[in-house]
Amino acid sequence: MHRRVCHFSGHVQGVGFRYTTQNLALNYDVGGFVRNLPDGRVELVMEGPDCEMDDLLSGIKRKLNGHIKRLDVDEAPATGEFQQFYIRH
Repeated sequence: MHRRVCHFSGHVQGVGFRYTTQNLALNYDVGGFVRNLPDGRVELVMEGPDCEMDDLLSGIKRKLNGHIKRLDVDEAPATGEFQQFYIRH
């Protein structure tokens, strides 16, 4: 298992991005959170099997492609801290 920290840029706040991401994440074996950042980006932190995280990212891109201008992804070892997926405020 890995941890991915994803930053979405573009018109990603105020368009239901966090709620769409949370609803999609419930279909995959991932834990983590999604939140708005003060600089206008959305941050997604998730842990799980690579194929599950890949599929979640594909789903996000499919549903929200018109709003995403850029996606930056960093990988690290999983910490095991997440039991579920949620919106962090």
